[in-house]
Amino acid sequence: MAETSNIESRVKNILQDLKVEYEWIEVDPEFADTSQFCEKYGFKMEESGNTIIVASKRGEKKFSGCIVLGTDRLDVNKKVKSLMGVSRLSFANAEDTIQLTGMMIGGVTPFALPIDLPIYIDHKIMSLEKLIVGGGSRSGKILIHPDELLKISSVQVIEDLSLS
Repeated sequence: MAETSNIESRVKNILQDLKVEYEWIEVDPEFADTSQFCEKYGFKMEESGNTIIVASKRGEKKFSGCIVLGTDRLDVNKKVKSLMGVSRLSFANAEDTIQLTGMMIGGVTPFALPIDLPIYIDHKIMSLEKLIVGGGSRSGKILIHPDELLKISSVQVIEDLSLS
């Protein structure tokens, strides 16, 4: 529990430092995964952003963060591979995700990722009125306008980052 409150405090401090306008939503950790969260708390999959950590599989380990709609699949094999300039990659496993971010899968937020980590946002997200993203732990989510993501220095909006 102390670990959860530490990461949430860190995330809230970063949100404040970046002057992000947001609403914090407390979540039962058992319902942190996108589809379960949306069903239990009355949000739409189309307004949920999944923050996914991707890792190269060969040579020096490279990572990136990608944000796609809950209804879409990340185009790992073509688009992300091209953006990262690597020959093979996959979704980072739970251990790598925790080691890199300090966050568990199901709670990763783009607002507390390492400052030098490239973050790619699917262009479809930017046309939404509101967006739900992870809060850094499986106990919280952040409700924002998508433009708030642009306050993160390593963010790039990418056309066709996802497959519907």
